[in-house]
Amino acid sequence: MGNPHILAIPYPAQGHVIPLMELSHRLVDHGFSITFVNTDFNHKRVRDSFGDRVEDECSIRLVSIPDGMEPGEDRNHLGKLTDGITNVMPPELRKLLKKINGVGDDKISYVIADVNMGWALDIAAEFEIPGVAFWPASAFLLALLFSTDKLLDDQVIDEHGTPINGKNMIQLCPNTPAMHPKNFLWVCLGDLTTQKKIFEFARRNNKAVENVEWLICNTTFDLEPGAFSLIPEILPIGPLLANNQHEPLTGSFWPEDETCLKWLDQQRPGSVIYVAFGSFTVFDPIQFQELALGLEHLNRPFLWVVRPDMTEGTRCEELYPKGFKARVGSRGKMVGWAPQRAVLAHPSIACFISHCGWNSTVEGLSNRVPFLCWPYFADQFINETYICEIWKIGLSFKRDEREIITREEIKSKIEQLVNDESFKEKALKLKGLVMNSVDENGSSNRIFKNFIEWMKS
Repeated sequence: MGNPHILAIPYPAQGHVIPLMELSHRLVDHGFSITFVNTDFNHKRVRDSFGDRVEDECSIRLVSIPDGMEPGEDRNHLGKLTDGITNVMPPELRKLLKKINGVGDDKISYVIADVNMGWALDIAAEFEIPGVAFWPASAFLLALLFSTDKLLDDQVIDEHGTPINGKNMIQLCPNTPAMHPKNFLWVCLGDLTTQKKIFEFARRNNKAVENVEWLICNTTFDLEPGAFSLIPEILPIGPLLANNQHEPLTGSFWPEDETCLKWLDQQRPGSVIYVAFGSFTVFDPIQFQELALGLEHLNRPFLWVVRPDMTEGTRCEELYPKGFKARVGSRGKMVGWAPQRAVLAHPSIACFISHCGWNSTVEGLSNRVPFLCWPYFADQFINETYICEIWKIGLSFKRDEREIITREEIKSKIEQLVNDESFKEKALKLKGLVMNSVDENGSSNRIFKNFIEWMKS
C-alpha cells in the first residue's frame, strides 16, 4: 500500500478553510496525499487568489462540488447556505468519492471533515472509509455545541435553541468564558428561521461525530484547560499555525497585498496599530467613519484591512471621511486583504484591533500581540472573553446608546492598551505556553504524532 490518501472537506467559510488547509500541509509533510474539497464558489476564489502558481507549487489537489446556491447569491446568508450544504452537497460528495475510488489504486483512505460538515463523516462510513472530525475553533465553542441537550434539560433554551430567560450570564464550568445566551452561536447568526436551521444543523453534526475515533481540535490544553474538563474526548493538535512554515497556498479567498510588509519595514518597532476584521464582519457607514476618524486622531501609524465587501450597500472607497486619505498620508496604509500571519509576526506591530475570530486570536497570541476586541458574531464573543477576562491580554470597546464605538472610545482604548506594559508581558508569557505545546515534546505535538501513526497503521 502507498501513502494514505486523505479527502479533506472544510465548512465553506474562510475561518474554516484556512486551518484545514494548514493541517493538510502538515500531513503532506508526513507523506500523505491530500484531495481538498471546497465548494465551487470558494474553489474559484482560492484559485484566483493563489494565481498561476496553483499547478506548479501546490502539493494538495484542489477539487470542488456545488453548494446549491446560484453564483450571485450571498454566501453570508447562513440559512440558505445551510440548506445547500444539507440538501445538495451530500449526493455530490458521494459522486466524487465514487469517481476517485473507481479509478486506479489511489483510493481515499481517510476522510477528515470539519465538525460542521458532520454529514460527510456519515458518507465516509457508507463507503467504509474511516472518518476523522476536525474542529477549527476553540474547544470551548465545541463544548457549548455538545451541551445543547443539557441546555434544553436545564431550560436555558427551548426546542428551537431560543434562550428562555435571556437575562442571566451562564458559565458551563469554572475557568471557561461566561456567556450571555443571546450570544450563543445559533442565536446570533440571524433571524428565527435561520436560528432554527442552524440549531438543528448543529445537533445533527453532534450526532455524526459521536462515533469517530479521532476528534482533533486547533487549540492546546494550556489555552483552554476548563474546556477540556467538559469534553475530554477532544484532542488538541494546535495551534497549527504556531509551526508557521510559510506555505504558498493558504486557502485565502482574496489575493494578499504584500506591499504592506514593505511599508511595515519602514515603521518603528512596536508602533503600528493593525486593524482587521476577518472575512465576514460588515460595518454600517457611521461605524466605518468613526473607526476611520479614531485612527486618524491617534497620530500613530496604522495598517487597516478594508475588504471590498466590508460595508453595507456602499463601496468603502465612497465612505472614507472627506479628506481622510490626504490627512493621514503615509501614516495610514489601507489594503484589501493582508498576509496576516506575516503582519502579526512583524516587529513593528504594537497591537491588533480584531473581530476575534479563532484564527486571528491564535495568530495574535502566537506572536505576543495584545488585542483590542471588536467581535461581530458567532464565537467571537467567547474569544473576546478569553482575551480580556481569562488570559488578560486585551481590552474591549464600549458602545454608545446608538450601539456605535465612537472615535473617542477607539483612541482612548488604543492609548490605554499600548501604554500598559502588563498586556505585553502577559501576551509574551502566553506565546511561550502556545509555542511549548507545539515543540518536539509539547502536548499538541505528541497528540499529532500519535494521530499520524494511527493513520499510517
